[in-house]
Amino acid sequence: MLSLTGGSTPSISAKCIIQRGFRVWSVAGFPSFLPKEVEKIKDPFARKLAARIERLPVSFGENCVMSSCVKPLVQSNTSPVVLLHGFDSSCLEWRYTYPLLEEAGLETWAVDILGWGFSDLERLPSCNVASKRDHFFQLWKSYIQKPMILVGPSLGAAVAIDFAVSHPEAVERLVLIDASVYTEGTGDLASMPKMLAYAGVYLLKSLPLRFYVNFLSLSGISLSNSLDWANVGRLHCLFPWWEDATVDFMMSGGYNVSAQIEQVKQKTLIIWGEDDQIISSKLGVRLHCELPNAVIRQIPDCGHLPHVEKPSSVAKMIVELVQQDQYKEVQCIPHF
Repeated sequence: MLSLTGGSTPSISAKCIIQRGFRVWSVAGFPSFLPKEVEKIKDPFARKLAARIERLPVSFGENCVMSSCVKPLVQSNTSPVVLLHGFDSSCLEWRYTYPLLEEAGLETWAVDILGWGFSDLERLPSCNVASKRDHFFQLWKSYIQKPMILVGPSLGAAVAIDFAVSHPEAVERLVLIDASVYTEGTGDLASMPKMLAYAGVYLLKSLPLRFYVNFLSLSGISLSNSLDWANVGRLHCLFPWWEDATVDFMMSGGYNVSAQIEQVKQKTLIIWGEDDQIISSKLGVRLHCELPNAVIRQIPDCGHLPHVEKPSSVAKMIVELVQQDQYKEVQCIPHF
């Protein structure tokens, strides 16, 4: 039975409580902390999800970050589904799939990884792998509080694997989508002069580059959609701290999880777009072979971002995964 959320607020350290305030909305109905360029976005799904983004106080180490996410409207008895995003992206990646998961009755979170998305990083913490992991763990511990089905697309799959190995108690199942898990961190970028790193990061948020990446990532995208989706994809880049956070991550070495793959204990669903032009489907097969307990499902006529391009297919696979777990639980209940 589903019910509206309304539980008590979890305890947060005092240094976070003093940052808690009323939620302020812009005239257009978006949270006031979002860049004003959000009002120019045409995609109705992106606009609707953007209107639901919140910031929650998360304390980790010596830091407190008002952390952006989309919270579920419902709570359920099933494991919560927690959606990560890819490299230098945000929870808006899930604008098409998120509502389908909610319609299916799943308790669904979309979380921004530290350093990207729409969190308040004015007091910039370190954005290396350890900080991203610690921040996400504290968010889970403070708010989600149940073992989750953790979904990671592209580099988000590396984030998910790193987290699942480090905190197995927090992760019940993994879903990895066109997983970028075999790159050796940020490579030579970690040792380049900072001036060059900033120049490269500045290029990363440019419209031409985002436009080009859309054509590589997605199969058969129209010109008008590509422009609007580029604006969605770079919205978080307009914060004044974005360049510093991204350079900090790049120079820290980034994710290198290939040695952790065989340590994953959770059952894993691998989803792969057959027409992925960024990561070869052969690496999906390799991942399937190396994970101890995994199944792989391919989506035809689909590129690197199935949750953007084929949201119904991705949502159906995740819902089926949750329902399989429910069915097994029912079977295990003794009958007297």
